[in-house]
Amino acid sequence: MIVPTKRFWALVALGIPIALAGAVVPGLEKLLLPYDIGVFGLLLITGFVAKKGDPLSVKRESDPILSVRVPNAVTLTLENTSQTPVTVEVRDEPPATALATKTAFRMKLEPERPEEVSYSITPFERGEQDFTGTHVRYLAPLGLAWVQKELPTRQTARVYPNVKAVKEFDLLNQRGKLNMMGLRRTRNKGLGQEFESLRDYNEDDYRTIDWKASARRGKLVVRNYETEKNQAVIVCVDVGRHMMAEVDGVRKLDYALDSALMLMHTAERQGDQIGLLVFNDVIKAYAAPRKGRAQVAAILDKVHDAQAEPVQPNYAAAFTYLANRWKKRSLLVVFTDAENEDQATDLVQSLGPIHRRHLLMVVRVADPKLRELRALQVSDERDMYARTAALWYSADRKKAEAVLRAAGFHTLEAEPQELASALVGAYLRVKELSLI
Repeated sequence: MIVPTKRFWALVALGIPIALAGAVVPGLEKLLLPYDIGVFGLLLITGFVAKKGDPLSVKRESDPILSVRVPNAVTLTLENTSQTPVTVEVRDEPPATALATKTAFRMKLEPERPEEVSYSITPFERGEQDFTGTHVRYLAPLGLAWVQKELPTRQTARVYPNVKAVKEFDLLNQRGKLNMMGLRRTRNKGLGQEFESLRDYNEDDYRTIDWKASARRGKLVVRNYETEKNQAVIVCVDVGRHMMAEVDGVRKLDYALDSALMLMHTAERQGDQIGLLVFNDVIKAYAAPRKGRAQVAAILDKVHDAQAEPVQPNYAAAFTYLANRWKKRSLLVVFTDAENEDQATDLVQSLGPIHRRHLLMVVRVADPKLRELRALQVSDERDMYARTAALWYSADRKKAEAVLRAAGFHTLEAEPQELASALVGAYLRVKELSLI
């Protein structure tokens, strides 16, 4: 498309004095038509010449996997393939469900000197998201026209749970600063059941003394143990109606998946196997436990576009399915949201048979607004009702937790910002105590 510039309209406006001069000098107004034809002719000729030359190339670069709800960098590389400088305006089209910073830029491109511009996008939905194209326009010779076009830079990006948080976790771990996440650094040494090494006795528990080794060395030595490896951790995600509830505008399912990703990453680093079960009233996805980063990637691929649906989860069918496919004792981490005694009782009855073989941990997402409402200073009738409702709902959730604990389930409830670190901490404690 050829779009006239302000310079073009300024030249057109110069025809007005010519028309007015015709009132003073008869016949001068006849020059207006050739003048206008000449101006419009220059517009079309320079525009079509520039359009035919097509001096621009644009390449978009971003991570093939984007993280949900955090900024992700996008870079555009523009190159002028002509022999003369070109003034360019460019506007990229990020996914419609993402919030983008500045996506429109203007610059002067020198020949064969690529320029880069960057912006960031924050996707708010997981799954496949499309960059729909890149709109560019550049000045034609003489500056009378913009040549405007859309370049075929359509690109599909996959939006996953927050993988950037995993990188931050690794960085903190390397620097020994896991305490910033409420965790202590673990070396797998000390507690556990697997023999790791011998060392000199230093006021240790006498039960760890290796008497035979002490006799050989002529001094007391103790056994070091490490937490067992190659155990199985199965992430079980309810994608039924319970996980449709929102906390601060984000569904509980999304918080659950972010935390599950951190748990899987930690379990992989601990040398454990990782499995997956996604369900509501039917089985949505299953992956038998395996070791390695490839398994974590495969599981993420299965859940990156999972969505909660308005259906009642069938716990009994889901865990019967799991029991028929996996026999080895494992840690089952169940992300759901039992809100009252009845829902907790249903969960206990459905998971009772599988609980005899496996260690179960039920994980729930807490809403910070409940805490705020419970502490609300009542100043009017509306505040009174809001605080009473929050206290009533919180009491119901505590009763549900009591039912789960009475059945022998481990439970964890934390607010979104603390859920991942609390879950990783709970998993590490289970490992250290050799409960699996």
